[in-house]
Amino acid sequence: MVTPEEHPHTPLRSWLGVAVITASLFTFVTTELMPVGLLTPVGRNLGVPVGVAGLMVTLYGLSAGLGVPFITAWTRRVNRRVLLSVLLAILAVGNLVTSVAPNFPLVLATRLVMGFANGVFWAIGVSMAMRLVPGRHASRAAAIALSGISIATVAGIPLGTFLESLTSWRTTFLIWSGLSALVFVAVALVIPSLPSQNAVSVREVFELPVKNVRLRLVIIAVALYVLGHFAAYTFIRPFAEHYAGASPDFITVLLVIYGAGGACGNFIAGWAVAKNLRATFVTACSGLLASLLVLQATGHTRAGLIVSVALWGVSFGAVNLCQINLTLSAAPDTFEAAMSINTLGYNTSIALGAFFGGLFADNFGVRSAVWLGVALTAASLVITLGTTRRTRTTPTTTTEQNTPTPAEEPAYPSS
Repeated sequence: MVTPEEHPHTPLRSWLGVAVITASLFTFVTTELMPVGLLTPVGRNLGVPVGVAGLMVTLYGLSAGLGVPFITAWTRRVNRRVLLSVLLAILAVGNLVTSVAPNFPLVLATRLVMGFANGVFWAIGVSMAMRLVPGRHASRAAAIALSGISIATVAGIPLGTFLESLTSWRTTFLIWSGLSALVFVAVALVIPSLPSQNAVSVREVFELPVKNVRLRLVIIAVALYVLGHFAAYTFIRPFAEHYAGASPDFITVLLVIYGAGGACGNFIAGWAVAKNLRATFVTACSGLLASLLVLQATGHTRAGLIVSVALWGVSFGAVNLCQINLTLSAAPDTFEAAMSINTLGYNTSIALGAFFGGLFADNFGVRSAVWLGVALTAASLVITLGTTRRTRTTPTTTTEQNTPTPAEEPAYPSS
């Protein structure tokens, strides 16, 4: 379990450090998902279909997922401040190269490299925030750091879409390169030295879901709903343009609504998971499924788009917070290793969701990508409901027997 210790630096510097981690998360999330709002202009400018342009999300997520268990283990002796600085430098250079890339293959190759950096950050970022403050404030630090996701969806991604409408998609990535560089400087100035903790080898990382039944079931459920979400969400702009005649300005409004919903969902789930974590996850996943069905039924109107996207944002914001808590509660003593496995499943699912969504969109129409999202999200919900009783009655190892069930644990591990 992560149990942050007291540090000799002042409380001001501690919380400034948490703010910098939050800014880092904001930068990584917006860089990963920025193409969602830019698929149409990127595809048009580089001469590729919108489904092929979706590979910008696919390859990024694929490298983030597949590389993280290995890189996290190989860098297990590296000071976390140094490692985060390297990751942000890769992000800054990658966004710069993307902004000037003359062809789509170079864009994809660059995104592939940046994805590796993204995956490692997800494995270490929240843990760093929790270590920056005294143990009694670890939960608050983790919640603040995770708010970077909501800030990214509320402000970052819509801002990128808005900037593209004023300038170009290349200028948008250039601006994000500068933002990555600024956060790099902030890490160097604010974050104290954080030697690695809970060093785990590659073999031990991959043994976690084999030995830990609860963690394995969490990863499966998470992978399915993330597959479904990104199969549909990656193509929300083409869907809105094709079926509702949405303009770029209206797309920006939709993304803001989605992001605001995510912030609300994050806040609601932050309260609800302490009451009943599993029930909150089931409710949020059900909301995610309902939002996609509402989109299919009413997405040809602007009012229908707004309602479905708002519900979508609330549900996804809530389910995302739940899955992190489920992962931490399933493996509290191997935080970074469990998060690397979580990142492997999550980001690989982003990649595959965007990829298969693109195949469906190009071959059967954009609406079919949403139906794929419906099917996969429903599968996640069915598996979660079907395994609830079994996970509470199946014999576990000694370690798992001494660990409270997710519904009994607080939102985050504390000292």
